[in-house]
Amino acid sequence: MKKARKQICVIGLGQFGSELARDLARYCDVLALDSDEERVNAISEHVQRAMILDAKDFKSLASLVTAAFDEALVSLGDSLEASVLCTLHLKKIGVKTIRCKALNEDHAEILESLGASEIIFPERETARRVAAHIINPNLLDFVPLAEDYRVMDITPPASFIGHSFIDLNLRHRFGAFVIAVKDPTATRFEFLPGPNYKVLPNDILVMIGRESSLLKIRDEK
Repeated sequence: MKKARKQICVIGLGQFGSELARDLARYCDVLALDSDEERVNAISEHVQRAMILDAKDFKSLASLVTAAFDEALVSLGDSLEASVLCTLHLKKIGVKTIRCKALNEDHAEILESLGASEIIFPERETARRVAAHIINPNLLDFVPLAEDYRVMDITPPASFIGHSFIDLNLRHRFGAFVIAVKDPTATRFEFLPGPNYKVLPNDILVMIGRESSLLKIRDEK
C-alpha cells in the first residue's frame, strides 16, 4: 500500500519559501500561506492550496493549520516578530515538526527556545555548497544529476531490515545502488558496503538512481 502524502504548510512566500513550496508540492500536499496577495496568486497553480493569511494572528492561523499537519516551514526570516509569533502559534496548535528560516544566531536561539525543530540558514548552506565545489569541482553533492537521476538519503523500509543487499536485489528491482550506509545515532559511515551487508534498524541508505525509483523504495512497506 502506498504511503499517504505528507501534509506540509509553508508560511511565507518570499523567494526561498515559494521555491520550497513548489518543490514540496511535487510529492506532498502543500498549503502555502502569505499575507501578500500577489505572492499567493503567483504560487496558487503550483501547490495544492494557497491562501492569504496573517500568520501573526493565532485564530486565523489555527483556522487553517491543525495538528494533523506533518510539518510546517516558517519562511518569515525578514520579520523577526512575525517569525517568532508564527512559531509560537504553531507550537500551540501542536504541529509535530516546525522548521524555521532565521536571520541570525540570536533569531535562531529565540526560535529554538520556542520549540522549532530545525533552524534554516539558506544563504549560509548555499555558500557552503558553492565553496565546496570551488575547492573540489569533482565533488558529488546531494543535488540533481543528469536527466532525472538523484543521490538521496533513504530510510530503509521495514521489509529491508535484517536482509542483505544481495537478497534485496535493489539493482534488479529498482535500478538503484547503495553507495554508502550511515547511522546518525552512532556516527557510523560505511562507504560502498558489500553485497552481504545486512540492513540495520538505524541505518540510512545513501542511494543513487532515478528519482522515481528511489521514491518507490521510500514507499515500500
